[in-house]
Amino acid sequence: MGAHKLDAFQVIADPSRRQILHLLSENSLTINSLADNFDISRPGVSKHIKVLHTAGFISIEDIGRERHCILKEDGFKELQEWLAYYDTFWSSKLKKLENLLNEKMNKK
Repeated sequence: MGAHKLDAFQVIADPSRRQILHLLSENSLTINSLADNFDISRPGVSKHIKVLHTAGFISIEDIGRERHCILKEDGFKELQEWLAYYDTFWSSKLKKLENLLNEKMNKK
């Protein structure tokens, strides 16, 4: 993964990381419980968890001897802001098109 920070879209580009987020949307899970859902090694799952943690998508809490992964809002904010910009962009474009079509209809 290197030392550089991945942007939110690079983080969620990986299907395994998206599946981890989906699993955590239902419940917080231990790293071992998460690993049981994948056909990759535990160190492989741990690397994905580290990426999600570094990017602010999950927090890791020590509860007893177990490390629990919990969804966190921070990582999703970058995605939401990016999508919100384009929601506004397309809404504006469609409104202009609607106004243009209405003008043409009214001229007939």
